[in-house]
Amino acid sequence: MQSERELGPQPIDQIMTELDLENHDLVAASTEQLTHKMVMKARRGRFISMNIRLKIQRAINKASGNEYKLHDLFNYH
Repeated sequence: MQSERELGPQPIDQIMTELDLENHDLVAASTEQLTHKMVMKARRGRFISMNIRLKIQRAINKASGNEYKLHDLFNYH
């Protein structure tokens, strides 16, 4: 039985794979306190807070040069 906090693989995982970005690339691009564990949880589909989702959004936008919206990266609210 899947926990309600486990939401399955998220779109961010596929986006990062297509862009050839590793978790460390987001951590390095971030100017905020973003950890490898936070990025790993986001990719695997563990529920993360809005604050962490926003940090990840800013980091992937900076690392990729693209402008992703939250709904592009996560399929939950």
